[in-house]
Amino acid sequence: MYNISMNFIKKNWLKLSFLSYLFLTPIISLANVSGGAPSDTQGKIVNPLGATGPDSIQAFIKILLEGVLKIGIPIVALAIIYCGFLFVAARGNSEKLSKAKDALLYTLIGAAILLGSWSISLLIVNTVTSL
Repeated sequence: MYNISMNFIKKNWLKLSFLSYLFLTPIISLANVSGGAPSDTQGKIVNPLGATGPDSIQAFIKILLEGVLKIGIPIVALAIIYCGFLFVAARGNSEKLSKAKDALLYTLIGAAILLGSWSISLLIVNTVTSL
């Protein structure tokens, strides 16, 4: 009996762990940690980003895009430097040169999307506020 159950667990451990996660997560996350005492926010919608967080969707999108730009611009710079190393390492090999060109093209497209998202958001905000 013991050997059969161990073989079952070994074969289906991923399914069992997923099912246990699926059932235990709501129990743990919805548990009342205050010991049953009612809180002042019970039954109210509270800003999950805190009291000093953004109070509108526009402010949230602005903060989100600023964060993405602060992380994305250095990544784009590092990717361009990496593409330079690919060009140097190619040493005239046509196959490696084409890979380096493709990498640079995709990096520049990503940079254009990154900066384009910021400019489009500014365009939309200025258009909406001018109405």
